[in-house]
Amino acid sequence: MSDKKVFEYEGKEANVTWDGRLCIHVGECGRSEGELFVGGRKPWCQPDLAQSVEAVVEVVRRCPTGALVVRRADGQPSEEAEPVNRLVVANNGPLYLSGQLEVDGAAEDMEGVKFRAALCRCGQSKNKPFCDNSHEKAGFVDRGAIGQTGAELESQGGPLKVKRIPNGPLIVTGNLTMVAGSGREAWQGTRAALCRCGASKNKPFCDGSHTAAGFEAE
Repeated sequence: MSDKKVFEYEGKEANVTWDGRLCIHVGECGRSEGELFVGGRKPWCQPDLAQSVEAVVEVVRRCPTGALVVRRADGQPSEEAEPVNRLVVANNGPLYLSGQLEVDGAAEDMEGVKFRAALCRCGQSKNKPFCDNSHEKAGFVDRGAIGQTGAELESQGGPLKVKRIPNGPLIVTGNLTMVAGSGREAWQGTRAALCRCGASKNKPFCDGSHTAAGFEAE
């Protein structure tokens, strides 16, 4: 069996790359209208069946993990960072980040995570710092509530850096807006220590529980 994880689907106006190392099958691509992505079809992605190259770009940008990337034949950039760096705390799921991202632990060829990423917060992923859906088998439960408010930002974009602390939290620095699982914009600030062991009593923030939990990760 092939161990290939990255596939490219060619079209006249755009090529689409799918990175299986990042995909957690959220379904934003497969449920989109049109014939660009059709489950069970070979190949399942056919860029030339989209109405336009802009339609390809629009659907690909819906992918919250960075697993999908577009390369336009006309050489124009297919994606730029959203004007607001945003983190969504998913109900019983990962941390969805979008913006101008610099994620510690990302491979050089993971182009999509420069703009979109799904980060593990249950502590069980085999692909840390990225989510691999291990939270489902682990029975991880956290509805994504955020109790703190942070401090008002002077600006909302710019570089957002995610650093892994060995055996500890993720340290996020840069302008950031956090969105609770309910959809409420709940917190703003320029620095946060985020739980990635799954044991914090103050999720999504770290409270030091990783030490007692014996959490180990790079």
